[in-house]
Amino acid sequence: MSSDFYQLIAIVVYMVAMLFIGWYAYRKTTNLNDYMLGGRSLGPAVTALSAGAADMSGWLLMGLPGAIYAVGLTEAWIAIGLTVGAYLNWLFVAPRLRVYTQVSSDSITIPSYLESRLKDKSRLLRIASGVIILVFFTFYVSSGMVAGGKFFMSSFGLDYHSGMLIVSAVVVAYTLFGGFLAVSYTDFVQGLTMFFALLLVPIIGLTLTGGFAETAASIREVNPDMLSLVKGATVAGVISSVAWGLGYFGQPHIIVRFMAIKSVKETKSARRIGIGWMALSLFGAIATALVGIAYYQQNAAELVDEETVFIALGQIIFHPFIAGIMLAAVLAAIMSTISSQLIVTSSALIEDLYKAIIKSDATDKRYVFLGRMAVLIVSLVAMALAWPNNESILKLVSFAWAGFGGAFGPIILLSLYWRKLTATGALWGMVAGAITVGIWGTVDALSDALYEIVPGFLICLAVTYFVSLMTYRPNAEIDKEFYDALVLLKKEK
Repeated sequence: MSSDFYQLIAIVVYMVAMLFIGWYAYRKTTNLNDYMLGGRSLGPAVTALSAGAADMSGWLLMGLPGAIYAVGLTEAWIAIGLTVGAYLNWLFVAPRLRVYTQVSSDSITIPSYLESRLKDKSRLLRIASGVIILVFFTFYVSSGMVAGGKFFMSSFGLDYHSGMLIVSAVVVAYTLFGGFLAVSYTDFVQGLTMFFALLLVPIIGLTLTGGFAETAASIREVNPDMLSLVKGATVAGVISSVAWGLGYFGQPHIIVRFMAIKSVKETKSARRIGIGWMALSLFGAIATALVGIAYYQQNAAELVDEETVFIALGQIIFHPFIAGIMLAAVLAAIMSTISSQLIVTSSALIEDLYKAIIKSDATDKRYVFLGRMAVLIVSLVAMALAWPNNESILKLVSFAWAGFGGAFGPIILLSLYWRKLTATGALWGMVAGAITVGIWGTVDALSDALYEIVPGFLICLAVTYFVSLMTYRPNAEIDKEFYDALVLLKKEK
């Protein structure tokens, strides 16, 4: 039997397993809270790995190894920034957001939390939040579909569009029916698959390249600066890379996991599991790229697309069926992020836009149906954006990541730690941050000089702070919730 047959069997088994999890979650989903937030029932391991898998996307197994393969360790500053940012997010945001969203009207989305936390009667804050989520997540979902098309093209020689449609169909199916629980359970399985694959490929790959010393020597033959974190790097470049960590505070598809965990006490265990998983996975992705550089140098071969180095090494190193499981890890990375983003985008459309604009007394069953239709509509728009295959995965991801980090990051932090934040301040800051990222990120001269998340985050923070100071008026209800959240936080720790 051909190697493609074994690999295809592994992929089919993986996809059937994901659909089965979707069916299982569908049977446990009875209302809108279940569909959007899983009934706040996630344990620490599922929370940690689902947050990590949702975070990393195809970038972890394709975008990052591709960047390291092309340039060297100077691209690893992104991984360093992300690890620090993720740790701080778990430490400072997770416990407070869990209790505050419960205290403040039992909010199930970030826009509904901000509206309730700031007692915004105009609904403008909720609508603006929903629109920003809708716009940037459509780009984000598109990046995953691009990765899916590239995956099938490089792995099976399949046409890019056919591959994109296969990945999209499966992930949309289990997300559409199973909702948040399906997304979280599949992300947990996908996180484990990615973790073991990213450790196995570079470890086994080292035996082909002659060990550490031989591998390093081969890399230096390609470019002696490739193993340096600083040679060839600029101060602005390092700041731009490390600044990726700022994005964590404003990523709806990640911080929604903090809202869904069973209790504050379990955030500590989840943090340890999540950061351990993340650090080792990022190390594995970087090591995979370095082993790939050495292997192709030693064999005088050329890799056509740097972003497929993990896939190529997996096919070289392992038996075709095991290589198929490695390929499933790539699919896991791609699909976990698409599904997480789709469910948050669906919640933005239904919970934060439809409910805010159209006063409706529809049943929960009706809202769940509308949520599923929202998943389908966003998927179709994202597919249209991904169809030309003219953007790199990293470029699409970086733009969307900056959009959320710049628009939401400072506001989430201030909402949890500063009692005097106002709805007007949050609204103006959010819009200022989103516009800054949108303009900066589309002007090549600006985005090449400094990653757009830096100006977006700083402008959002400054505008939010100063407008809040000017518009602050004491509010007994806000003060009570702020102190109630602190009391509950202390009680549950």
